Amino acid sequence: MKWYRFFLLMATIVLLVGCGEETNGGQENDTNSEIGQEAPDETETTDESTETDSNEETNTDAEQAFADPEHVADELVAAMDSQDMETIANLVHPAKGVRFSPYAYVHVDTDQVFSADEILVLMEDDTVYEWGVFDGSGYPIEMTFQEYFYRFVYDEDYANAEEKAVNERLGAGNTLDNTSEIYPDATVVEYHFTGFDPEFAGMDWRSLRLVFEELDGAWYLVGVIHDEWTI
Repeated sequence: MKWYRFFLLMATIVLLVGCGEETNGGQENDTNSEIGQEAPDETETTDESTETDSNEETNTDAEQAFADPEHVADELVAAMDSQDMETIANLVHPAKGVRFSPYAYVHVDTDQVFSADEILVLMEDDTVYEWGVFDGSGYPIEMTFQEYFYRFVYDEDYANAEEKAVNERLGAGNTLDNTSEIYPDATVVEYHFTGFDPEFAGMDWRSLRLVFEELDGAWYLVGVIHDEWTI
């Protein structure tokens, strides 16, 4: 009888020890499972942080570029080359718009001025505007915007201009240049070709001057001046 009780006591002890190990094992598995589930959250947080940093750097680069008039001018000329009117419109001064002058002398009263919203759709506009008068003949320059664009704006490949200067006149002709008087606080970026046909001895030079004024730390287009040899 004593041996029976002894064996019964030992069996009970073994059973209790076994149950304790299973309980501890289950708790450890649950803990490990929870740790495994939390790990992806840390990775996702790191990815989101990296993406945010990248976006902030991109925005900063764009803001810095927009604050440099020469960079804005290069972007504008590239947009002209591809007829990207949306980009051109975005660079137009939001309050003053942009004035187009067919020759070096800026006529404030008669040169055409367009807002950014108008620039956006001008390439499809069939309206014939009067842009000034032709040098020599004195006949009125009556053209649609598209016609004027290819004659008095992007008449040459200025995206690959022979020369470029900031606040320095490269093309010098007989026409008076009053740019500094009309735009005293502006920065002027000029794209210039010295000539194309040797027979003309440089009299077939061309220039495109882009005039920018600063607003709230950014530079916007206020004037587009075409220049060439005049009588």
